[in-house]
Amino acid sequence: MHGEEFRMTSSVETTLRGPEAYSLSRRVIDEMEAAGVWPTPLNFELWLHYLGDPDGALGREIQRILAAEEPFTEATADMLAAEYLPRGRLTEEIRDAGRVLDRELSSVADAISRAHRSQAAYGQTLDKAASSIDAAGDGETLKTIVGGLSTATRRVQRENETLEKKLDASTKEVARLREHLEQVRRDAMTDALTNLANRKAFDEHLAAACQQVEADGEPMVLAVLDVDHFKRFNDTWGHQTGDQVLRYVASVIGRYGQLPRIAARYGGEEFAIIFPRESSRQVEVALEAIRKEIASRSLRRRSTNDELGAVTISAGFAVRRPGETGSTLLERADAALYASKRTGRNRVTSAESLDIAA
Repeated sequence: MHGEEFRMTSSVETTLRGPEAYSLSRRVIDEMEAAGVWPTPLNFELWLHYLGDPDGALGREIQRILAAEEPFTEATADMLAAEYLPRGRLTEEIRDAGRVLDRELSSVADAISRAHRSQAAYGQTLDKAASSIDAAGDGETLKTIVGGLSTATRRVQRENETLEKKLDASTKEVARLREHLEQVRRDAMTDALTNLANRKAFDEHLAAACQQVEADGEPMVLAVLDVDHFKRFNDTWGHQTGDQVLRYVASVIGRYGQLPRIAARYGGEEFAIIFPRESSRQVEVALEAIRKEIASRSLRRRSTNDELGAVTISAGFAVRRPGETGSTLLERADAALYASKRTGRNRVTSAESLDIAA
Protein backbone atom coordinates (compact mmCIF):
# COMPACT_ATOMS: atom_id res chain seq x y z
CA MET A 1 0.00 0.00 0.00
CA HIS A 2 2.83 2.38 0.83
CA GLY A 3 4.36 2.02 -2.64
CA GLU A 4 1.03 2.34 -4.41
CA GLU A 5 0.02 5.38 -2.38
CA PHE A 6 3.40 7.02 -3.02
CA ARG A 7 3.18 6.45 -6.76
CA MET A 8 -0.35 7.87 -6.82
CA THR A 9 0.63 10.99 -4.87
CA SER A 10 3.84 11.49 -6.84
CA SER A 11 2.02 11.13 -10.19
CA VAL A 12 -0.72 13.60 -9.31
CA GLU A 13 1.69 16.11 -7.77
CA THR A 14 3.80 16.00 -10.93
CA THR A 15 0.74 16.57 -13.12
CA LEU A 16 -0.39 19.53 -11.01
CA ARG A 17 2.94 21.23 -11.61
CA GLY A 18 2.81 20.92 -15.39
CA PRO A 19 0.79 22.16 -18.35
CA GLU A 20 -1.82 19.40 -17.86
CA ALA A 21 -2.87 20.80 -14.48
CA TYR A 22 -5.52 23.17 -15.83
CA SER A 23 -7.17 20.62 -18.08
CA LEU A 24 -7.17 18.07 -15.24
CA SER A 25 -8.75 20.60 -12.86
CA ARG A 26 -11.46 21.51 -15.39
CA ARG A 27 -12.12 17.83 -15.99
CA VAL A 28 -12.42 17.27 -12.22
CA ILE A 29 -15.14 19.93 -11.99
CA ASP A 30 -17.00 18.51 -15.01
CA GLU A 31 -16.85 14.94 -13.70
CA MET A 32 -17.92 15.98 -10.20
CA GLU A 33 -20.87 17.91 -11.61
CA ALA A 34 -21.88 14.94 -13.78
CA ALA A 35 -21.76 12.66 -10.75
CA GLY A 36 -23.64 15.13 -8.54
CA VAL A 37 -20.70 15.60 -6.18
CA TRP A 38 -20.34 19.00 -4.50
CA PRO A 39 -16.98 20.67 -5.25
CA THR A 40 -15.86 21.02 -1.62
CA PRO A 41 -12.09 21.29 -1.07
CA LEU A 42 -11.90 17.73 0.25
CA ASN A 43 -14.02 16.32 -2.59
CA PHE A 44 -11.94 18.25 -5.13
CA GLU A 45 -8.72 16.81 -3.68
CA LEU A 46 -10.13 13.28 -3.71
CA TRP A 47 -11.28 13.61 -7.32
CA LEU A 48 -7.97 15.11 -8.38
CA HIS A 49 -6.27 11.94 -7.17
CA TYR A 50 -9.01 9.78 -8.65
CA LEU A 51 -8.83 11.27 -12.15
CA GLY A 52 -5.07 11.77 -11.94
CA ASP A 53 -4.57 8.08 -11.23
CA PRO A 54 -7.82 6.16 -11.91
CA ASP A 55 -6.08 2.79 -11.55
CA GLY A 56 -4.77 3.60 -8.07
CA ALA A 57 -6.36 2.39 -4.83
CA LEU A 58 -8.41 5.57 -4.36
CA GLY A 59 -9.44 5.62 -8.02
CA ARG A 60 -10.68 2.04 -7.87
CA GLU A 61 -12.66 2.70 -4.70
CA ILE A 62 -14.37 5.81 -6.15
CA GLN A 63 -15.18 3.86 -9.32
CA ARG A 64 -16.75 1.15 -7.15
CA ILE A 65 -18.86 3.76 -5.31
CA LEU A 66 -20.04 5.31 -8.58
CA ALA A 67 -20.80 1.93 -10.14
CA ALA A 68 -22.86 0.99 -7.09
CA GLU A 69 -24.66 4.34 -7.39
CA GLU A 70 -23.86 5.15 -3.78
CA PRO A 71 -24.22 8.86 -2.86
CA PHE A 72 -20.94 10.67 -2.42
CA THR A 73 -21.70 12.12 1.03
CA GLU A 74 -19.46 14.02 3.44
CA ALA A 75 -19.13 10.82 5.46
CA THR A 76 -17.97 9.02 2.32
CA ALA A 77 -15.42 11.75 1.61
CA ASP A 78 -14.15 11.65 5.20
CA MET A 79 -13.78 7.88 5.04
CA LEU A 80 -11.88 8.02 1.75
CA ALA A 81 -9.63 10.79 3.01
CA ALA A 82 -8.92 8.89 6.23
CA GLU A 83 -7.99 5.75 4.30
CA TYR A 84 -6.25 7.12 1.22
CA LEU A 85 -5.15 10.67 2.03
CA PRO A 86 -3.91 10.49 5.63
CA ARG A 87 -0.48 11.83 4.84
CA GLY A 88 -1.51 15.48 4.42
CA ARG A 89 -3.23 15.66 7.79
CA LEU A 90 -0.41 13.77 9.46
CA THR A 91 2.21 16.02 7.85
CA GLU A 92 0.46 19.15 9.14
CA GLU A 93 0.26 17.69 12.62
CA ILE A 94 3.96 16.85 12.45
CA ARG A 95 4.73 20.40 11.33
CA ASP A 96 2.79 21.80 14.28
CA ALA A 97 4.56 19.45 16.67
CA GLY A 98 7.89 20.40 15.10
CA ARG A 99 7.22 24.09 15.66
CA VAL A 100 6.36 23.49 19.31
CA LEU A 101 9.40 21.27 19.74
CA ASP A 102 11.66 23.89 18.14
CA ARG A 103 10.29 26.49 20.51
CA GLU A 104 10.86 24.23 23.52
CA LEU A 105 14.38 23.32 22.46
CA SER A 106 15.22 26.98 21.85
CA SER A 107 13.91 27.87 25.30
CA VAL A 108 15.93 25.10 26.92
CA ALA A 109 19.03 26.17 25.00
CA ASP A 110 18.60 29.73 26.29
CA ALA A 111 18.22 28.46 29.86
CA ILE A 112 21.32 26.31 29.54
CA SER A 113 23.26 29.22 28.06
CA ARG A 114 22.27 31.45 30.97
CA ALA A 115 23.28 28.72 33.42
CA HIS A 116 26.66 28.39 31.70
CA ARG A 117 27.24 32.13 31.88
CA SER A 118 26.23 32.13 35.53
CA GLN A 119 28.58 29.23 36.29
CA ALA A 120 31.44 30.97 34.46
CA ALA A 121 30.79 34.18 36.37
CA TYR A 122 30.66 32.21 39.60
CA GLY A 123 34.02 30.64 38.81
CA GLN A 124 35.51 34.06 38.22
CA THR A 125 34.03 35.24 41.51
CA LEU A 126 35.64 32.30 43.32
CA ASP A 127 38.99 33.04 41.72
CA LYS A 128 38.81 36.68 42.76
CA ALA A 129 37.68 35.70 46.24
CA ALA A 130 40.63 33.35 46.63
CA SER A 131 43.06 36.13 45.65
CA SER A 132 41.31 38.60 47.93
CA ILE A 133 41.42 36.23 50.89
CA ASP A 134 45.17 35.82 50.45
CA ALA A 135 45.57 39.59 50.48
CA ALA A 136 43.03 40.28 53.23
CA GLY A 137 44.47 41.64 56.45
CA ASP A 138 41.46 42.15 58.72
CA GLY A 139 38.10 40.58 59.58
CA GLU A 140 35.96 43.21 57.85
CA THR A 141 37.58 42.49 54.52
CA LEU A 142 37.02 38.75 54.97
CA LYS A 143 33.39 39.41 55.92
CA THR A 144 32.89 41.39 52.74
CA ILE A 145 34.47 38.63 50.64
CA VAL A 146 32.32 35.94 52.25
CA GLY A 147 29.20 38.08 51.75
CA GLY A 148 30.01 38.40 48.06
CA LEU A 149 30.53 34.64 47.78
CA SER A 150 27.23 34.02 49.50
CA THR A 151 25.40 36.35 47.09
CA ALA A 152 27.06 34.73 44.05
CA THR A 153 26.19 31.26 45.36
CA ARG A 154 22.52 32.16 45.78
CA ARG A 155 22.47 33.62 42.27
CA VAL A 156 23.89 30.37 40.83
CA GLN A 157 21.37 28.36 42.83
CA ARG A 158 18.51 30.43 41.41
CA GLU A 159 19.80 29.92 37.87
CA ASN A 160 20.08 26.17 38.46
CA GLU A 161 16.58 26.03 39.90
CA THR A 162 15.24 27.92 36.88
CA LEU A 163 17.04 25.55 34.52
CA GLU A 164 15.75 22.52 36.40
CA LYS A 165 12.16 23.79 36.23
CA LYS A 166 12.52 24.58 32.55
CA LEU A 167 13.93 21.14 31.78
CA ASP A 168 11.11 19.52 33.74
CA ALA A 169 8.45 21.57 31.90
CA SER A 170 10.06 20.81 28.53
CA THR A 171 10.25 17.11 29.31
CA LYS A 172 6.52 17.10 30.04
CA GLU A 173 5.78 19.08 26.86
CA VAL A 174 7.83 16.69 24.72
CA ALA A 175 5.99 13.73 26.32
CA ARG A 176 2.67 15.45 25.51
CA LEU A 177 3.76 15.97 21.91
CA ARG A 178 4.80 12.34 21.61
CA GLU A 179 1.42 11.21 22.92
CA HIS A 180 -0.37 13.61 20.56
CA LEU A 181 1.54 12.38 17.51
CA GLU A 182 0.85 8.79 18.50
CA GLN A 183 -2.86 9.62 18.65
CA VAL A 184 -2.66 11.28 15.23
CA ARG A 185 -0.95 8.17 13.87
CA ARG A 186 -3.69 5.98 15.35
CA ASP A 187 -6.38 8.25 13.87
CA ALA A 188 -4.74 8.06 10.45
CA MET A 189 -4.86 4.26 10.68
CA THR A 190 -8.46 4.00 11.96
CA ASP A 191 -11.66 3.78 9.93
CA ALA A 192 -13.84 6.73 10.93
CA LEU A 193 -17.15 4.87 10.67
CA THR A 194 -16.37 1.59 12.45
CA ASN A 195 -13.31 2.44 14.60
CA LEU A 196 -11.58 -0.66 13.23
CA ALA A 197 -8.21 -0.47 11.51
CA ASN A 198 -8.55 1.02 8.03
CA ARG A 199 -7.24 -0.33 4.72
CA LYS A 200 -3.88 1.38 5.10
CA ALA A 201 -3.36 -0.07 8.58
CA PHE A 202 -4.53 -3.50 7.39
CA ASP A 203 -1.99 -3.54 4.55
CA GLU A 204 0.82 -2.63 6.95
CA HIS A 205 -0.23 -5.18 9.57
CA LEU A 206 -0.61 -7.93 6.96
CA ALA A 207 2.89 -7.34 5.55
CA ALA A 208 4.41 -7.21 9.04
CA ALA A 209 2.54 -10.33 10.20
CA CYS A 210 3.67 -12.31 7.15
CA GLN A 211 7.29 -11.37 7.80
CA GLN A 212 7.04 -12.23 11.50
CA VAL A 213 5.47 -15.67 11.13
CA GLU A 214 7.82 -16.47 8.26
CA ALA A 215 10.78 -15.73 10.53
CA ASP A 216 9.28 -17.68 13.45
CA GLY A 217 7.95 -20.58 11.41
CA GLU A 218 4.49 -20.04 12.93
CA PRO A 219 1.11 -20.44 11.20
CA MET A 220 -1.09 -17.53 10.15
CA VAL A 221 -4.60 -17.28 8.74
CA LEU A 222 -6.29 -14.42 6.93
CA ALA A 223 -10.08 -14.10 6.81
CA VAL A 224 -12.21 -11.80 4.65
CA LEU A 225 -15.85 -11.12 5.58
CA ASP A 226 -18.57 -9.36 3.58
CA VAL A 227 -22.12 -8.22 4.46
CA ASP A 228 -24.61 -10.13 2.32
CA HIS A 229 -26.88 -8.15 -0.06
CA PHE A 230 -25.63 -4.86 1.38
CA LYS A 231 -26.43 -2.82 -1.74
CA ARG A 232 -30.03 -4.01 -1.69
CA PHE A 233 -30.19 -3.11 1.99
CA ASN A 234 -28.84 0.39 1.30
CA ASP A 235 -31.25 0.93 -1.57
CA THR A 236 -34.20 -0.09 0.62
CA TRP A 237 -33.42 1.70 3.85
CA GLY A 238 -30.91 4.41 2.94
CA HIS A 239 -27.23 4.93 3.56
CA GLN A 240 -27.51 6.22 7.10
CA THR A 241 -29.18 2.98 8.12
CA GLY A 242 -26.56 1.15 6.09
CA ASP A 243 -23.87 2.86 8.16
CA GLN A 244 -25.71 1.73 11.29
CA VAL A 245 -25.55 -1.86 10.04
CA LEU A 246 -21.84 -1.57 9.27
CA ARG A 247 -21.16 -0.27 12.77
CA TYR A 248 -23.10 -3.19 14.25
CA VAL A 249 -21.25 -5.76 12.15
CA ALA A 250 -17.93 -4.08 12.98
CA SER A 251 -18.70 -4.17 16.71
CA VAL A 252 -19.10 -7.95 16.58
CA ILE A 253 -16.03 -8.45 14.39
CA GLY A 254 -14.03 -6.11 16.65
CA ARG A 255 -14.75 -8.21 19.74
CA TYR A 256 -13.42 -11.32 18.02
CA GLY A 257 -10.57 -9.41 16.41
CA GLN A 258 -8.80 -8.10 19.50
CA LEU A 259 -5.02 -8.31 19.78
CA PRO A 260 -3.01 -10.24 18.81
CA ARG A 261 -5.61 -10.56 16.06
CA ILE A 262 -6.08 -7.54 13.79
CA ALA A 263 -9.60 -6.62 12.60
CA ALA A 264 -9.99 -4.06 9.81
CA ARG A 265 -12.57 -2.52 7.52
CA TYR A 266 -11.09 -3.57 4.22
CA GLY A 267 -13.56 -1.91 1.85
CA GLY A 268 -17.12 -0.57 1.74
CA GLU A 269 -18.93 -3.50 3.41
CA GLU A 270 -15.94 -5.82 3.48
CA PHE A 271 -13.88 -6.64 6.56
CA ALA A 272 -10.74 -8.63 7.24
CA ILE A 273 -9.17 -10.31 10.26
CA ILE A 274 -5.53 -11.38 10.58
CA PHE A 275 -5.05 -14.42 12.83
CA PRO A 276 -1.33 -14.77 13.63
CA ARG A 277 -0.16 -18.04 15.18
CA GLU A 278 -3.61 -19.67 15.00
CA SER A 279 -4.71 -22.87 13.32
CA SER A 280 -7.31 -23.25 10.62
CA ARG A 281 -9.65 -24.91 13.12
CA GLN A 282 -9.38 -22.04 15.63
CA VAL A 283 -10.12 -19.51 12.90
CA GLU A 284 -13.11 -21.44 11.59
CA VAL A 285 -14.59 -21.59 15.10
CA ALA A 286 -14.13 -17.83 15.53
CA LEU A 287 -15.65 -17.02 12.12
CA GLU A 288 -18.64 -19.28 12.74
CA ALA A 289 -19.19 -17.54 16.08
CA ILE A 290 -19.10 -14.13 14.35
CA ARG A 291 -21.45 -15.29 11.60
CA LYS A 292 -23.99 -16.79 14.03
CA GLU A 293 -23.96 -13.79 16.40
CA ILE A 294 -24.52 -11.30 13.58
CA ALA A 295 -27.36 -13.36 12.08
CA SER A 296 -29.00 -13.99 15.47
CA ARG A 297 -30.23 -10.43 15.99
CA SER A 298 -33.16 -8.74 14.31
CA LEU A 299 -32.14 -5.12 13.79
CA ARG A 300 -34.36 -2.06 13.97
CA ARG A 301 -33.95 1.26 12.24
CA ARG A 302 -32.83 3.73 14.87
CA SER A 303 -34.77 6.74 13.56
CA THR A 304 -38.18 5.01 13.01
CA ASN A 305 -37.86 1.75 14.93
CA ASP A 306 -38.82 -0.12 11.74
CA GLU A 307 -37.81 -3.76 11.75
CA LEU A 308 -34.88 -4.34 9.40
CA GLY A 309 -34.67 -8.07 9.85
CA ALA A 310 -31.51 -10.11 10.23
CA VAL A 311 -28.20 -9.21 8.63
CA THR A 312 -25.91 -12.01 7.49
CA ILE A 313 -22.30 -12.17 6.44
CA SER A 314 -20.26 -14.47 4.26
CA ALA A 315 -16.65 -15.27 5.08
CA GLY A 316 -13.65 -16.92 3.50
CA PHE A 317 -10.24 -17.67 4.94
CA ALA A 318 -6.87 -18.98 3.85
CA VAL A 319 -3.92 -20.46 5.75
CA ARG A 320 -0.67 -18.80 4.80
CA ARG A 321 1.78 -21.01 2.93
CA PRO A 322 5.57 -20.80 3.55
CA GLY A 323 7.02 -17.90 1.59
CA GLU A 324 3.59 -16.60 0.60
CA THR A 325 3.14 -12.82 0.34
CA GLY A 326 0.24 -10.91 1.85
CA SER A 327 -1.25 -10.09 -1.54
CA THR A 328 -1.33 -13.74 -2.65
CA LEU A 329 -2.80 -14.79 0.70
CA LEU A 330 -5.47 -12.11 0.30
CA GLU A 331 -6.34 -13.36 -3.18
CA ARG A 332 -6.92 -16.87 -1.86
CA ALA A 333 -9.02 -15.62 1.07
CA ASP A 334 -11.05 -13.52 -1.40
CA ALA A 335 -11.61 -16.58 -3.57
CA ALA A 336 -12.92 -18.46 -0.52
CA LEU A 337 -15.24 -15.52 0.29
CA TYR A 338 -16.68 -15.52 -3.23
CA ALA A 339 -17.21 -19.28 -2.94
CA SER A 340 -19.32 -18.58 0.17
CA LYS A 341 -21.31 -16.04 -1.85
CA ARG A 342 -21.84 -18.42 -4.78
CA THR A 343 -22.99 -21.29 -2.60
CA GLY A 344 -25.75 -19.46 -0.76
CA ARG A 345 -24.17 -16.81 1.48
CA ASN A 346 -24.26 -16.71 5.28
CA ARG A 347 -21.50 -19.28 5.47
CA VAL A 348 -17.76 -19.73 6.02
CA THR A 349 -15.47 -21.30 3.39
CA SER A 350 -11.78 -22.15 3.59
CA ALA A 351 -9.41 -21.78 0.66
CA GLU A 352 -8.01 -25.21 1.54
CA SER A 353 -11.40 -26.81 0.98
CA LEU A 354 -11.49 -25.23 -2.49
CA ASP A 355 -8.03 -26.67 -3.22
CA ILE A 356 -9.21 -30.13 -2.19
CA ALA A 357 -12.32 -29.82 -4.34
CA ALA A 358 -10.26 -28.69 -7.30
